[in-house]
Amino acid sequence: MMRRRGVPLSAEDGMFSDETGQMLLATGIILMLTLLSMAWYGISVAGLGEPYDTGTHDVLDVTESFSTVWQPLIENRSAALVAGGADWQEAVDSAANSTAADLMRHGEHRGVEIILTDVAVTNSSGTFTVTCEVGIADRHARLQLVGYQAEIVIG
Repeated sequence: MMRRRGVPLSAEDGMFSDETGQMLLATGIILMLTLLSMAWYGISVAGLGEPYDTGTHDVLDVTESFSTVWQPLIENRSAALVAGGADWQEAVDSAANSTAADLMRHGEHRGVEIILTDVAVTNSSGTFTVTCEVGIADRHARLQLVGYQAEIVIG
């Protein structure tokens, strides 16, 4: 007995041997899922172009507080470490690194990202110079300070 496409296997059960409908359905489902994922991505990207909110000055506020606390924090921490028995070079290195880590966490708490790179300490006849590059950013603005420095004088 030969069967043709689309002809029931038996007259009683009404089942077809043709699988093209199932393949078409599978293709349609894959197409719908693809379109859904593209739409989802489009919606998530659409919020990135929001205009700048002039009412927020977080980057400027954090930059001002960074400029205010950078040198005194390193000086105080260095003095505390020297009082604890460390030599000056080790104390200033440790103070600079811990201050950088604390300022990065401070920025996270305020919703602003503070990145300090290339932190270096040099000693010139008892005057320690701590230099770094600072980047401060939030979702509206970005500020980069290149070659920011603090001077720590022994004594």
